[in-house]
Amino acid sequence: MSTNILAKIIDHKKIELAERKGQLSVAQLEAMPLFTSEGYSLKLNLLNPALTGIIAEFKRQSPSKGVINATASVEDVVNAYTKFGAAGISVLTDKDFFGGRMNDLSIAVKNPIPVLRKEFIIDEFQLVEAKAYGASVILLIAACLTPALTHSLATFAKSIGLEVLLEIHDADELGHISDAVDFVGINNRSLKSFEVNIQHSLQLKNQLPKNILSIAESGIYSLETFMLLKKEGFDGFLMGEYFMKQANPATAFELFVTSIKSDKDAV
Repeated sequence: MSTNILAKIIDHKKIELAERKGQLSVAQLEAMPLFTSEGYSLKLNLLNPALTGIIAEFKRQSPSKGVINATASVEDVVNAYTKFGAAGISVLTDKDFFGGRMNDLSIAVKNPIPVLRKEFIIDEFQLVEAKAYGASVILLIAACLTPALTHSLATFAKSIGLEVLLEIHDADELGHISDAVDFVGINNRSLKSFEVNIQHSLQLKNQLPKNILSIAESGIYSLETFMLLKKEGFDGFLMGEYFMKQANPATAFELFVTSIKSDKDAV
């Protein structure tokens, strides 16, 4: 995988963003019914011991893995995520690199659960879009933003009723954290090389502010890894590929949750 894939995605996102702004105005987005609705709180769900702490992701493909699952039904998968105890749902809306679409988000938000719009956000317009389509949470990726822009976008997101997940990958990005951030996700997959190293979560966890919820992202492919990260004190776990690569992601999620409960009962 090329080390400049993130730069390529952002360059393409700028072109795409210009096109989207030409198709729909901020005023039109703000007039959509869901813009003024109160979203569901991921923070409350992550603190709810009755739920799994998993932010379960719907993802068709990725630059590193290619096509993961081209046939799964968005509705069936997100309904199962909701039914079997996900703390939240993550939906990719990037079309060209991840095979996502805004309609996937529209389907997911019909469930009574916080939905994260997973996107390469570089502009306030994308935040207004997220709220208008019913998202409760947005993702800001430190690797493609300056600390100042991160803070500006996070503050704006909060002002329109969105919770903010900041994704970091190494200690150099700790400076992107501000009071406007609700959660910090530590991505075990480098967005520059797409290599996965679970040690990133374990090493960075202790460097996070004590008052902020932490989320482990990527590379969680087994119950053992999940339980290790939980034991280390992570509040949430962003998982998608593990479920989506199965023939039936809905069943895969149900079985994983059953395994978590069985493991707890065995302790």
